[in-house]
Amino acid sequence: MIERTSIAAAARRIAQYVRQTPVMHLHGQEFDVATPVALKLELLQHTGSFKPRGAFNRMLTTTLPTAGVIAASGGNHGAAVAFAARQLGATAEIFVPGGTPETKVSRIRGYGAHVVQGGATYAEALAASRVRQAESGALEVHAYDHEAVLAGQGTVGREFEADAPDLTHILVATGGGGLIGGIAAWYAGSAQIVSVEPEGCPGLHDALAAGMPIDAPVGGIAADALGARRVGTLMFDVARQFGIAAVLVEDSAIVGAQRFLWDRLRLIAEPGGATALAALLSGRFVPPEGARVGVLVCGANTDPAKVAS
Repeated sequence: MIERTSIAAAARRIAQYVRQTPVMHLHGQEFDVATPVALKLELLQHTGSFKPRGAFNRMLTTTLPTAGVIAASGGNHGAAVAFAARQLGATAEIFVPGGTPETKVSRIRGYGAHVVQGGATYAEALAASRVRQAESGALEVHAYDHEAVLAGQGTVGREFEADAPDLTHILVATGGGGLIGGIAAWYAGSAQIVSVEPEGCPGLHDALAAGMPIDAPVGGIAADALGARRVGTLMFDVARQFGIAAVLVEDSAIVGAQRFLWDRLRLIAEPGGATALAALLSGRFVPPEGARVGVLVCGANTDPAKVAS
């Protein structure tokens, strides 16, 4: 189990490498709800997502081999690993599915990593990366199912609590579950953590219904960021211990949340980054009376023309 002490240690360890991202406090009427809403703008993190937190913590808690690091990713994790490796003077090899958007592939390459693109899903990219890792001896930096990665992502929750200490409900987009697992471990039941997934990527929703991680469909507008076929074992244990709730949203609601962030706040969010907000705007999550809601806006890696046109 990921402890608050390990998350606090991660925060100290990675402090010089990551940004403390801002929180925007808004009146509920902007969202047509009767409660204040706080947005944690993690899309302003290095590489455009929360992912460097876990990547740095994983790399800084071990000795990096001469072969460098290796990871599989839908895009954002790969960029984070490539960025962290460059900062720490290591080489990086990143495996991504064939359908990964070119904006994300070019960003990974821009940080100096070698990119191997192939397969239809993240699961296939992960399998290929593990074959290569066995050959090369590089350090695997898993996207979500490693204690150091979860502890690093949990630093988002630590910051959020410091800047908005009275939150009762926190909405988090879920793919493999590293972010929500880390955040839930930090809050440790003091706030209700709500997982938000696209209907086409219901990994945690289906796992909670089944009582264990199971393979789930992968598809839809946010699959490049949230398209893990199966949530991580570590985060699932956290989810069950602290009673994470799960809701699903339609792709159209995600597009609407992207448009809201641009029209109202002039923020460009990728589909996965806007997914948590989509639950609030679409009514899939209805705050109870007296709630104070926090929402993670967790990624910005998309073509701006697709959002701002």
